[in-house]
Amino acid sequence: MSARHGSQGTVDRTCQRPGALVFLYYLVTGDRLTEPTGLLQGTLDVLVLRTLVWGPMHGYAVSRWIHDRTGGVLSIDYAPLYKALHRLEGAGCLSASWGISDNGRRARYYKLTTHGRQRLRQEESAWRRYAGAVSRVLEPA
Repeated sequence: MSARHGSQGTVDRTCQRPGALVFLYYLVTGDRLTEPTGLLQGTLDVLVLRTLVWGPMHGYAVSRWIHDRTGGVLSIDYAPLYKALHRLEGAGCLSASWGISDNGRRARYYKLTTHGRQRLRQEESAWRRYAGAVSRVLEPA
């Protein structure tokens, strides 16, 4: 088993793959165990879908909304964000059209579709069950 050495000591390489525990560790400690794209694909998808419930937005606005809503705990890098937007558009969860942003620039606006709303309900339900289960484990016995 290989390990990475740094100012934080030794980190087991098996913890470097994206996963819920890595995501949870990052939320709790603020230490990154993975590259910026380590945020679970499914987590990012549900965050994007939830953000777009409020109406059509361009990518930067989605990123800002998530950052602001989480008090700066979550900052989504642009590459994974735009991959998620394109993936969700390809899956029929989002539709996209060109528009003009607040600063007068051309921007692609993403809008939640009916299929996207259905998927959001499923994903939210799964995440609430998961978060509840983790919370129960973390509670003192």
